[in-house]
Amino acid sequence: MAVDLAQVNVSRLLAPLESALLAPFVAALDEVNAEGDRAPGFLWRLQTEDGNATAVEAFGWDVAGSHGVIVNLTTWTSVETLADFVFAGRHLDIMRRRREWFARATEATTALWWVPAGHRPSTDEAEDRVRRLRRDGPTVDAFTLRHPFAAPGHVGPPPRAGDDRLCPA
Repeated sequence: MAVDLAQVNVSRLLAPLESALLAPFVAALDEVNAEGDRAPGFLWRLQTEDGNATAVEAFGWDVAGSHGVIVNLTTWTSVETLADFVFAGRHLDIMRRRREWFARATEATTALWWVPAGHRPSTDEAEDRVRRLRRDGPTVDAFTLRHPFAAPGHVGPPPRAGDDRLCPA
C-alpha cells in the first residue's frame, strides 16, 4: 500500500493573532507557506480561503490559558522531505524566533503518522494523534522527527532516528 506522511503542529499563542507582538509572524506566513508548497516532497496542507490555517478552529482543549492555538496540518512524501523543509530556509528562520510568539511547550505539539496515499487528514484525526503521542510516546501511530518510524512495508534503512539534522532548532 502506498502511503504519505501526515504532520500536525499546534502552537499556543502568547498574544492575539492580530496583535503587534505576532505581526512579524503573521507577515511571514504567506512566504513560508509558499516556500513549503514548492518544497520537494510536499503534497498538501490544510488551509482556508485565505491561504493559511490561522482561522481553523481545532485543538480547543489545548489552549491552556494562552490566547488560542494555531494549527499546521500537512502531508509529505517522507520524513526526510518534511525535515528538509522544516529545518531550512524561511521556516527555520521562523522556528528560531518561535519563543517570541508561542508558549513554551511542556509536552508534544508535533505529531507525524503514515496515511494512505492521497488521504487528507482531518483536524479531529490530528488531535487524536497528538493525544496518542502525549499518552504513549513515539509509536508507529504517532511519532516525531527525532523518533521517526518507517512507513509500513518500507524496505531499506529506517529514517535517521535521533539524527541532529532532523531536530537542530
